[in-house]
Amino acid sequence: MNIKRIITLGAITLFLAGVSFWIGQLSYSWFPPQASAEAILYDDLFSLLTGIGTFIFLGVTLAVFYNIIFYQAGRYNTSDGPPIEGNIKLEIIWTAIPLLLVIAIAVISYQTYDQMDLHGPTEIAHLPQMMDAAYADTGQSTVESMTEIEVDSQQWAWIFRYPDQNVTSTELHLPVNQRAHLKLRSKDVIHGFYIPAFRVKQDIIPAKTIDFEFTPILEGNYRLRDSQYSGTYFAAMQADVVVESQADYDRWLKKAAKQIPTLAPNQAASEYARREQKSDSAGWKTVVPAPAPMVNYHP
Repeated sequence: MNIKRIITLGAITLFLAGVSFWIGQLSYSWFPPQASAEAILYDDLFSLLTGIGTFIFLGVTLAVFYNIIFYQAGRYNTSDGPPIEGNIKLEIIWTAIPLLLVIAIAVISYQTYDQMDLHGPTEIAHLPQMMDAAYADTGQSTVESMTEIEVDSQQWAWIFRYPDQNVTSTELHLPVNQRAHLKLRSKDVIHGFYIPAFRVKQDIIPAKTIDFEFTPILEGNYRLRDSQYSGTYFAAMQADVVVESQADYDRWLKKAAKQIPTLAPNQAASEYARREQKSDSAGWKTVVPAPAPMVNYHP
């Protein structure tokens, strides 16, 4: 291989690497705001994988088009191609590089999942060092405390219970910069606890309590969705997630604790009731929604 070809391939490689890096950085804007410490780790991994995927895609596409343009047979050329035998060195290279790349991606992905520590110990002091780095990126520091919340899912509603104050709510409230420890339960079928802004997701299995942890780091209102198809009205199974300061969170808890439990509005139950009142009720069958929950607080 002559020097000119080496320089050309090197320039093309650097160009593709630059474009891939730019696309990887651009991928951060494809998601909602990074509202949890786990989101920072997740987005970093996604950016890396996007950059690698872009480099491979552009490299293969460029090679394909180059061969189509410069190595195509003539219009009336029906002869066989040259009898080229295998190249051992080339075969080793294009086998070893993808193998090493896949292993590296697997290791980095596992490390990221381990650093997120979604099912880790309940003591925040044991959180990995990378979680502290995630806080450092936002100018925050870890807090030696944890918010304990029980989460019940049913067809089709979310119910949040704060055992310390004996408060129930259909809206999830969380203090900012404090580790949240959730006990997830399902009363009927498999549900999926998913907050896009937090980049956290956990399937909830019936007859099983699942410990789930994450750390919100950005105040604001977000959306909790059921990521698993759980029946007819599963699209209505959503809830607001409010991340607020510790002072606002304490005030909300005290206010909610003073309120008498009332029947919360429930879209699934309301839609089902309207359907049953019609004389020409739809012919498709559905599970009867669970009764609207009784809670201290609902938005």
